[in-house]
Amino acid sequence: MLDDMEHASATVIIDSSGVVTGWSEGARKLTGYAAEEVVGRAARDLLAEDPSPQTRAALSGPVVLRHRDGSTVALPVQATAVLGPDGAPGGHVITARPGGPEPTIAGQAFQQASMSMSVFDTRQRYLRLNDTACRIMGVPEEVLLGRPFLETVEDAEHSHGFQSNLRRVAETGQPVHYESFTSAPALNREHAWNIEMWPVRDDSGDVTGVALAALDSTGQYWARQRLALLNEAAAAIGTTLDVVRTAEELVELLVPRYADFASVDLLDWVLGADEAPTALDQEIVLRRVAHGSRTEGTPEAAVHLGDTEIYPGYSPPARALREGRAVLGQAGEPDFMRWVAERNARAPAGRPHRKGVHSMLAVPLRARGTTLGVAVAVRIANPDDYDADDAAVAEELASRAAVCVDNARRFARERTTALALQHSLLPRALPGQAVVEVAHRYLPSGSLAGIGGDWFDVIPLSGSRVALVVGDVVGHGIPSSATMGRLCTAVRTLADVDLPPDELLTHLDDLVTHLASDDRDEEAAELGATCLYSVYDPVTRHLTMAAAGHPPPVVVLPDGTTRLVELNAGPPLGVGGLPFESVELELPEGAVLALYTDGLIEDRDRDVDHATSELCRALAARTDTLDALCDTVLKAVLPEEPSDDVALLLARTRALGADRVATWDVPPDPAHVAVTRQEATEQLAAWGLDEAAFVTELVVSELVTNAIRYGEPPIRLRLIRDRTLICEVSDGSSTSPHLRRAHAYDEGGRGLLLVAQLTQRWGSRQTVNGKTIWAEQPLPPL
Repeated sequence: MLDDMEHASATVIIDSSGVVTGWSEGARKLTGYAAEEVVGRAARDLLAEDPSPQTRAALSGPVVLRHRDGSTVALPVQATAVLGPDGAPGGHVITARPGGPEPTIAGQAFQQASMSMSVFDTRQRYLRLNDTACRIMGVPEEVLLGRPFLETVEDAEHSHGFQSNLRRVAETGQPVHYESFTSAPALNREHAWNIEMWPVRDDSGDVTGVALAALDSTGQYWARQRLALLNEAAAAIGTTLDVVRTAEELVELLVPRYADFASVDLLDWVLGADEAPTALDQEIVLRRVAHGSRTEGTPEAAVHLGDTEIYPGYSPPARALREGRAVLGQAGEPDFMRWVAERNARAPAGRPHRKGVHSMLAVPLRARGTTLGVAVAVRIANPDDYDADDAAVAEELASRAAVCVDNARRFARERTTALALQHSLLPRALPGQAVVEVAHRYLPSGSLAGIGGDWFDVIPLSGSRVALVVGDVVGHGIPSSATMGRLCTAVRTLADVDLPPDELLTHLDDLVTHLASDDRDEEAAELGATCLYSVYDPVTRHLTMAAAGHPPPVVVLPDGTTRLVELNAGPPLGVGGLPFESVELELPEGAVLALYTDGLIEDRDRDVDHATSELCRALAARTDTLDALCDTVLKAVLPEEPSDDVALLLARTRALGADRVATWDVPPDPAHVAVTRQEATEQLAAWGLDEAAFVTELVVSELVTNAIRYGEPPIRLRLIRDRTLICEVSDGSSTSPHLRRAHAYDEGGRGLLLVAQLTQRWGSRQTVNGKTIWAEQPLPPL
């Protein structure tokens, strides 16, 4: 029996009076006391604290011994009663087994479990650890037994959290399950742990300790992190259609949780209007568009933002581009070390921040079969090397980012093309005329929908009149701009015919209907537009206008009062079959007419009526020029980020007084031609335009003669002195004149040909009561 006691880890014999009578070598090793120091002493002297009632009742459980060096040792013990010859209790044999081979299969299963398992008393002191727990803690079991948990770990937040959970289980008797991502004393990096704690109870149900099992779930943790990263990428990358911002979003996603440093370099053609090259050279030139790191200022970067870099063929970025796959680089590999050395040589100031770089991942950015650039991720402080799983995740991230970059590139090219097309179609310099003073603004939308089809125009008409036009084509992008160009050209053509506003819109409506029906594309079939066409006559000061689904203009009177023109908006162009109505009003000289597209007042977050009131209030502001008024209106009415294009056209009217207009009623008798010609000559002399008399006499003679011969009464001659001298002859016939070739033997037919040769331009227009033939002569500047 003595041999058995010596082979036990620790064995003590106590007689019935509580005095130590036997002391094993294992007990000496465990407490530091030799047998001669203990035998004969009361066993109570060896205890640091009294055993719990549960331990006494069960003759087993945790006890706390006092070591010879003053420390305490907590360990589970088992007491077995010893009987005398008469069967009376003769004492106890107490055994403790802090280490060594387990005698039972159950004990061996605990000791050899692949997960970390430990047992604590209710004061969070170690009672038992298995081999895995000791390996994680980095010390043998006997070093930890009896010591409080917090004495064995670093003073950190996660340590106090662990201690709090141990105490919670001991106090409440309820199990606890939680996950933690922390380091451990014997592990050189952080691990994920799936921890289960549960109470240990005695036969009476009282809690005597706390047991735990901790499963290393680092693999599953990183798998979840990679999946979360991919899910986040779907929402975080591509929030704008801007190439550089998309690259920045990829870097922000990678740093710091996936990389200590990350960069995105693109081929130059991606940022311009060039097409993709057919092949990549051995040495690849890339432009840095985004980078970031854990350290403020990104001192690790060897290339500045916006600069180009020639990547040698051996470098991981160049290999990734040529091979079309992720390329891993690890410390110790020749190409990797050569690459780091080259970085240090290029930018030596960042060398201290690159110290410790040990892993690199270069991933090509490819979309729709085209290589756009490369993303690089580097680990310095993060101790984990990139592996194949990281490469797979990086390729997925790069693929998503590349599609967003390509979309942004395509959008930028289409936007640039549409904007260039639209600017080529909009009037760069408004035509010279003195009828109105004009100012205009066109603001293309910065929204993802692209450039819209807003447009405006100022068209000089005969008789010193002017047409003011503004329109908006449904949709965005190049198709919308192209349609806008068609409509703008059509309006100028119809205006040259001098159609009234309502008739012009009717013809324009037919054109839009035909354009939609001729195009088989479904999007084109939804073609539609709005338009406002107005004509101002400075002689009568009348403004005639009609609208096709367009917002009404605003009139600002000289005294500063503003009002919306009461106008039937009519159907949008392209609806077909519905009439348009003209409205006529008289404007005082100096009135301002504001024409605009719906982008100025309509927005998904604004009330149209409120925005219109703001527009009227802004137009009433006192400014020195119409240009300044344009800026005032846009600043007061527009939100910070308009969601649609905006066109604004302001026109200040002027009037031609009676001193600049002369009118004569002409009897339908050829004998009165000479009288009319003489009256016109006298009027020119009164205006000081004697030099124009000769041509004017010929023009008046020919036009009045034609009206008498081929037209119908009433016949009227009108001379208008503006920037040009305008001669108009109107009659009651709607038959339009036309030039014809006169043969040598013809007696007539040369009148209009002569007019066309002598004047700057000529034409005819239909009126309510017939037609008017007009001709213009240039005049010297006043």
